[in-house]
Amino acid sequence: MLAALAMSAAVPGLTQAQGLTDRNIFIIVPFTPGSGPDVLARIVGEELRKRWNQPVIIDNKPGASGNIGAAAAARTEPDGHTILLSVNTFLMNAALSKSLPYDPVKSFAPIVELATGSLVLAVHPSIPVKSTRELIAYAKDKPGQVTYASPGRGTPQHLAMELFKLTAGVDLRHVPYTGSAGAVKDLVGGHVGAMFVPVHTVLPMAAENQVRLLALGSEKRTTLAPDVPTLAEEGVSGFEVDLWYALSAPAGTPKDIIDRYNKVVNEILASPDVRDQFAKQGLVPVGGSPQQLAALIEKDLPRWAKVVKDAGITQE
Repeated sequence: MLAALAMSAAVPGLTQAQGLTDRNIFIIVPFTPGSGPDVLARIVGEELRKRWNQPVIIDNKPGASGNIGAAAAARTEPDGHTILLSVNTFLMNAALSKSLPYDPVKSFAPIVELATGSLVLAVHPSIPVKSTRELIAYAKDKPGQVTYASPGRGTPQHLAMELFKLTAGVDLRHVPYTGSAGAVKDLVGGHVGAMFVPVHTVLPMAAENQVRLLALGSEKRTTLAPDVPTLAEEGVSGFEVDLWYALSAPAGTPKDIIDRYNKVVNEILASPDVRDQFAKQGLVPVGGSPQQLAALIEKDLPRWAKVVKDAGITQE
């Protein structure tokens, strides 16, 4: 699905820079319209349009846990007119499959890390625990009886729970869904016992006591839920899982184009209005250099490969 961001005249008070050309810029989003990555792409795309006075089109190519969109981006001309907005699922897929139609390192040139989002370990109130320590004890007493949901195999939510199982030494049974909506709905309905969920998604349900929040997978507490401890605080050490979002270009894109994107996106991420929009989505702007994103990818690839191997996870 293609969705053009409306063109308009120059925005008062905003300094405009020369765009790449007069051609459209496409941001490929390998997920459905309305999803978190899609919303993020539209925020950044609109700001890019205003700054470069160049048409920006969000090109949704969902399917196969993001593989379809990533493969399409990898095949495009490396001239800067098509870039990819990826999530760290991008690397998890590489750990799961030996036959990806792209290489997360060799097929792309990093531009910038956009943002991070926190995942929180949530349980249905029918699970008689009020802390992570109690959940671990309960799960050890009932091995394989506590179920957990995910939006699908190889998603951050799936691998986060598998890492939790390995780290805590517990056995929870995976119930994969074909998207977040059904998984969260069944968590609230008590059809599954637990799930790692993006914080901003689950907060309204926690406020209605439909779920109980135990701990965050991130390194630090979040301002969205300051009373929720991290897993490290709960005694689960060596655990750090969050969602990160980034922009990349096809391999071979000239360095000057990568640098131009990096400069303008860092300016966008520094904008108070954009930071407010990100906060409403439960996201923390990051920014930085292409080299920093490359280092993040280099660090995360072997980490997820180890989780997949140790947990015996397969694609099917």
